[in-house]
Amino acid sequence: MQNLTHLDEKGAARMVDITDKEITSREAVATTSISMAATTLKKVVSQGIKKGDVLSVARIAGIQATKQCSTLIPLCHPLQLSAVSLDFRVDVQQNKIFITCRCKLVGRTGVEMEALTGASVAALTIYDMCKALEKGMVIGETRLEKKTGGKSGTWNAND
Repeated sequence: MQNLTHLDEKGAARMVDITDKEITSREAVATTSISMAATTLKKVVSQGIKKGDVLSVARIAGIQATKQCSTLIPLCHPLQLSAVSLDFRVDVQQNKIFITCRCKLVGRTGVEMEALTGASVAALTIYDMCKALEKGMVIGETRLEKKTGGKSGTWNAND
């Protein structure tokens, strides 16, 4: 097992010193999903939710969350993201919305946490906007799908 970089030699939590790390192009992709009743999903798709256009609001919330990651996750560095995208795929057969968040930058540290945070907050926003109709929605597996750049190079969940 690798050494944990967020612990010092005494085992105390610390922010990793990235001063001397190489500046590289970095990208991360994270996914999650939210399951709901067919009637709720139909209202989301037809923009029939009283709070507004659920997917547009969730997209904006997810993007905002990526930019706030360092204030939410204590040991994350504040990053200057160069690109963030959130995409939704509606699956009416499974009554699910699949969420993909992609983050990019050129810098000294990765953007995995930003991508995971963006996907998660988008799902939470969908839940919030639809909870008046259905409280039993389920946010599914959230995971990192891919990361590129940095010393460790490319990593794919499916490899």
